[in-house]
Amino acid sequence: MGKITSASLLFVVAMCYAVAMGRGYDHHEGSEGGERRERERMFLLRDMKRIVRTDAGEMKVVRSSHGWISEMPNIHVGFVTMEPDSLFVPQYLDSDLILFIRRGEARVGSIYKDELIEKRLNCGDVYRIPAGSIFYLVNTADGQQLHVICSIEKSDSIGWGTFQSFFIGGGSNPTSVLAGFERSTLSIALNVSESQVRQILTRQKSGPIISLSNSHQSRVWTQFLEMKHYERVQCLKRMAQVHEEATEQDEEPIMWKLLNSVFGNQVSGKDEGRSSKPDSYNLFEMTPDFENDYGSSVAVDQSAYSPLRQSGVGLYLVNLTAGSMMAPHLNPTATEYGIVLRGSGRIQVVFPNGTLAMNARVNEGDVFWIPRYFPFCQIASHSGPFEFFGFTTSARRNRPQFLVGSNSVLQSMRGPAFAAAFGVSEERLKKIVNAQSESTILPPTSAFQGY
Repeated sequence: MGKITSASLLFVVAMCYAVAMGRGYDHHEGSEGGERRERERMFLLRDMKRIVRTDAGEMKVVRSSHGWISEMPNIHVGFVTMEPDSLFVPQYLDSDLILFIRRGEARVGSIYKDELIEKRLNCGDVYRIPAGSIFYLVNTADGQQLHVICSIEKSDSIGWGTFQSFFIGGGSNPTSVLAGFERSTLSIALNVSESQVRQILTRQKSGPIISLSNSHQSRVWTQFLEMKHYERVQCLKRMAQVHEEATEQDEEPIMWKLLNSVFGNQVSGKDEGRSSKPDSYNLFEMTPDFENDYGSSVAVDQSAYSPLRQSGVGLYLVNLTAGSMMAPHLNPTATEYGIVLRGSGRIQVVFPNGTLAMNARVNEGDVFWIPRYFPFCQIASHSGPFEFFGFTTSARRNRPQFLVGSNSVLQSMRGPAFAAAFGVSEERLKKIVNAQSESTILPPTSAFQGY
């Protein structure tokens, strides 16, 4: 009986959806408009902060904020825009980073175990950079901006802020972490004069994202990128090999220890073979998990892209044709974050008590989140397709539970007890449940004309 009661509650939620969509939620535009806007703020993430801005690009971060729900994973969504022939200078983060190339082409270099791994990324590619891994990013597309969307999963080992960048390269802007050491220490560790140390730590003033084509200050990075692969490995190694005390030759370098804690062994420049190197994964080239005349959806978990296993984050991409709907459903294993890539539509979320939590219109660039277990659906506007991409807080297969449609729990749990829970005959319940012959993504109807 316990299971039947739970399913009954799901059925109530689904019926609430059907009734509410038919009425269009007009009552929320009247006296309850203030309450509606307050509820939208609960699920639409609009706390966007620009953390980097230079002539060559910018990075914005939308912070996740769910103070009313405890023990939520600390994931933020970042947006990086880079001008042609620009570089995001070498750095490492205290957070796991998953890059999604929305537009353009890029080259990313990062230290993985004992190697500098460089990958060319195209539109639709996904690539993971572990917390603590030194990396850089270059816009390689001719005359085209690079647009990157990323998940930022904060490490729980450090208590400050949203996340923290540690710049390896830099001068007065940004400041390299190397600048925190005494000049004499760096002079001995790098085996150069103190005046040379001063030069490399003061010349860069253009910010974390720099142009590689028209700046005297960017010349050193242009030379770095033109080095042979093994030379770049050695350069990054030397950046990391700073001693806490130059005279204590037996003491392991501080940054060396940091890298060891992430990589598991020291950077040596040796080639251990290509089989263990991380790779990218293209979302746009995947065969959809589900597809019909009204849209498609694809999910990426750790079984498809193994680097997700370490991050504990999954990904998804949904395309809806004009007016169609992703059927009401819930995620039993993960919270979902979404970014509208194209078009517009509505997102409806239901509270656990069966009342409407949100019915909000979203447009390109909007960010939303859906708590685990909360029923919700997405409806495309009639003006055109609705495309959204996002992250989930589990790298395991999610298996969403659909509340409406031919593959829903209503089909699975039909019977006299289920019908009795609604005070209708089994025949009447069967007629209602079988009225929708489609599953997962449902066709447009006149009820959605106002969307």
